[in-house]
Amino acid sequence: MNLYLDNAATTPVRPEVVEAMAPYLTRWFGNPSSRHEVGEIAATALDDARARVAAILGMRPGDIVFTSGGTESNNTAIKGLVLGALPLGRRHLVTTAIEHESVLASADYLARLHGVDVTHAPVDETGALAPDDLAAVLRPDTALVTIGYANNEVGTVQDAAALAAVAHEQKVPLHLDAVQAAGWLPLAGLGADALTIAGHKIGAPKGTGILAVRGRLPLEPLLHGGGQERGRRSGTPDVAGAVAIATALALAESERVAEAGRISALRDAFIAGVLAAVPGARLTGHPTRRLPGTASFVFPGVNGETVLLELERRGIVSSSGSACAAGSDEASHVLLALGMEADDARTAVRFTLPHGLTQNLDAVATAVGEAVAAVGSRG
Repeated sequence: MNLYLDNAATTPVRPEVVEAMAPYLTRWFGNPSSRHEVGEIAATALDDARARVAAILGMRPGDIVFTSGGTESNNTAIKGLVLGALPLGRRHLVTTAIEHESVLASADYLARLHGVDVTHAPVDETGALAPDDLAAVLRPDTALVTIGYANNEVGTVQDAAALAAVAHEQKVPLHLDAVQAAGWLPLAGLGADALTIAGHKIGAPKGTGILAVRGRLPLEPLLHGGGQERGRRSGTPDVAGAVAIATALALAESERVAEAGRISALRDAFIAGVLAAVPGARLTGHPTRRLPGTASFVFPGVNGETVLLELERRGIVSSSGSACAAGSDEASHVLLALGMEADDARTAVRFTLPHGLTQNLDAVATAVGEAVAAVGSRG
């Protein structure tokens, strides 16, 4: 058995994406700012990619900024929008304690160097943020709410539209980190004012990303220079990367509804199989409101990293949580924020299923039971 079940960490580049981007790495390699044929062809491709992304997200082409990935997009959205609001007297940022490291580190930067007051809105033991709890922490000087649409470790999906409505009642913009949600959940019609996507989670190359931010919002750029991307991200645009991520997003969106339903059924059967195979195993995250491809567990009494090694010996690749923290001995900050004891949090294992999976995972559930038993027997 050889099966890659760490798709929340990264995915292979789709052949259609390679084909679409290849001409802009070779024949049509021009700088889109150049005023000659090679440059103008590149500029046309960049404009087309921007328009395709905007149509999927329900935004305007001018709202789309191409970046190097989710981390840059999150940093630009959070720092840029909060710094842009400082002259208006808004010095308060709202997030949660279960966000991706790029969100939490950006909030910490703003607090340390710019005196921004950061509030972590409470989530329940499944990772869900209730709209009423968000409303309770908003203030007249709140500059931004930044929330993960779907959690990268446990897969819990937030009610993004309800959270956006609460924020907008107080005239506060909402940024959604949709890195894990893209390809699985609807991205348009949520009411988000800014939204982040990473290409390598949806079949585009690493180093490609999208920040969609509505043009009316003041955004202080992090990169200064030639004023590309309407002044919001200077630097020569990666035309091939923009074509790649636009193509991958369009493919993922066209398949999304059918794939989400099919993969959800495989996931649910796998969850049941693991819980039956491993006495004492616990599912983490929301039991039903979760990403179609995510099944995350804790196996109290055994070390999660050791279980991963046992699974890899059996041909199954998975992870203990966020790829950004892989190899760390620290307990997951997400699981700790959900109220889990540190010893239990260190037993976490996350399985994230790919688009296109056709096989049932009964044998994988059995292998998980064997791996946990093997680790436990070594005591």
